[in-house]
Amino acid sequence: MSDDEARRVFDVVDAFDPDEFVQLFAEDGTLKFGNADANKGREAIATGLRGFFSTIGGLRHRIVRAWTVGADTVAETEVTYTRLDDSEVSVVAVSIWTRGDDGLITDYRIFVDLAPLYSVQGSVVTTI
Repeated sequence: MSDDEARRVFDVVDAFDPDEFVQLFAEDGTLKFGNADANKGREAIATGLRGFFSTIGGLRHRIVRAWTVGADTVAETEVTYTRLDDSEVSVVAVSIWTRGDDGLITDYRIFVDLAPLYSVQGSVVTTI
């Protein structure tokens, strides 16, 4: 059950379509990505994802392991990002989400270090 639950969610994420992804969420659901502020509500989540997706060419998740206990799912993944120059980089991530009684996600948290995604020839790209 755990891998099936996680696979369904990551298949939607990997489709690279924020409008489809937010349909997994309750209207007032929250998404917290790394150390960024949480986005609350479908529109805010979709807007945040559009911004992030504009910085990459694509992504795909390989599930390392996943657990579902009650309404909570924890998934360790290897995420391969396609950069805008078509090169790829893989990083480890952990995602945790909770579903409400209606099956929709009420809280989703992603723990990942994206520094390798935005690095250039071994140095991290920074903006001021």
